[in-house]
Amino acid sequence: MIFVGKKMVRRATTRILDGNHAAAQGAKLSRVQVIAAYPITPQSPVTETLSEFVEGGELDAQYIAVESEHSALAVCTSASMVGARTFTATSAHGLAYMHEMLHWAAGARLPVVLACVNRAIGAPWNVLNDQQDSISQRDTGWIQIYARNNQEILDSIIQAYKIAESVYVPVMVCYDGYILSHTEMPVDIPSQEDVDRFLPLYKPHTILDPANPKNYNLVTLANPRVNTEGVLCHGYMELRYLLQEALQNSRETITTVGREFGELFGRSYASMFWEDRLDDADIVIVAMGSLAMEAIVAADMLREAGNKVGVLGLRVFRPFPKSDVVQALEKSRLVVIFDKNISYGLEGATCSEIKSALYGSSINAVIRNFIVGLGGRDVKARELVDAVNKSLLSVKEGDLNKEYPEWICDI
Repeated sequence: MIFVGKKMVRRATTRILDGNHAAAQGAKLSRVQVIAAYPITPQSPVTETLSEFVEGGELDAQYIAVESEHSALAVCTSASMVGARTFTATSAHGLAYMHEMLHWAAGARLPVVLACVNRAIGAPWNVLNDQQDSISQRDTGWIQIYARNNQEILDSIIQAYKIAESVYVPVMVCYDGYILSHTEMPVDIPSQEDVDRFLPLYKPHTILDPANPKNYNLVTLANPRVNTEGVLCHGYMELRYLLQEALQNSRETITTVGREFGELFGRSYASMFWEDRLDDADIVIVAMGSLAMEAIVAADMLREAGNKVGVLGLRVFRPFPKSDVVQALEKSRLVVIFDKNISYGLEGATCSEIKSALYGSSINAVIRNFIVGLGGRDVKARELVDAVNKSLLSVKEGDLNKEYPEWICDI
């Protein structure tokens, strides 16, 4: 036994795991009851590993092999609606194929957890990493958490269930394909007893009960209407408002759950983003996922050259932590944002969110956006350094914003 603060914690078992096996371990420790699976690279080993747990008697769950990703999430939403804790995983075109059901799970307020192993979207076909797939689904009403390493993948899956089952909003845990999914790292696997202390059994807010039959998610008109019992029920717009309100208010739940996780397991997630040397930084690099780790290496190199550089690594993209970001960037004169995605015709999605957060604040930092790493293009720390140095010239020119982002590629 060890003690973290006043909490007694069992020692974890440290194993060398790739990111997919870390995700599977997280789902197993969360005692998922229904797993729906359809294979797609680089996600397939997640559900394959879970099938082995079920077959070997290590996990008491129903494993349902389906004919498509759309069906996988349809199974999860149905199972969640009747009272089961559910899990699935996918990548790229699989996530795109789920699009309709992503809206359905969020609109039905179901606490489904999905592991998105980030992969590029075709055409042309590409099985390597960028974040275009999950970013393209940012408006479906799901909480989105991005992991930087394999330990965070396991920890985030466990936390995702407690978050989702507190606010009744589905959670997508995203991590970079191959860079994390197929790369092995030391991962501390907590004991089942401690996870059970942290994550209680699921108490569903909807359940299948033949003695009390109900219809869910019927055609709902725009305005409130009186039901057959004379009760005034929400119209469609009120239901959309309540989902938005749940996302807005979930920030406190996310940080509280992250803090509780830290008290029990010694790894705190009590913030919506990761900070590295922001206290004195007037130049801030912003990135998400594993790219945030590469940004720390670049910041080290820039510090050695005499620049006060810090890193803000976004952990939660939805809900976006606007007020926290403003506070974190209040000393900055230059913000350099690296995006592994592109909102075609505008800029990287993270850049747009940062600009939106800073609107109306007293911060007048120069903002630069670079598109990097699409389709698995290697992103080197030296390239990030060169981009920051290039951006420093813009500070001298007094040019706050460019119309479009710059690309780090050979064209």
